Amino acid sequence: MPSLFRFLLVVGLLGGLGYAAVFSLATFIEPKPREITVTIPPDKLMRHR
Repeated sequence: MPSLFRFLLVVGLLGGLGYAAVFSLATFIEPKPREITVTIPPDKLMRHR
């Protein structure tokens, strides 16, 4: 039974570290805004029946 608790502790710690990494990236990194131009073919604009 102690090996199960150790396994769950390791999985919990790794999950917590992963969550902290994603949270810190989302909080501290600012994306650079830029313009994007997408050309749509005219046949995609017509309705299909």
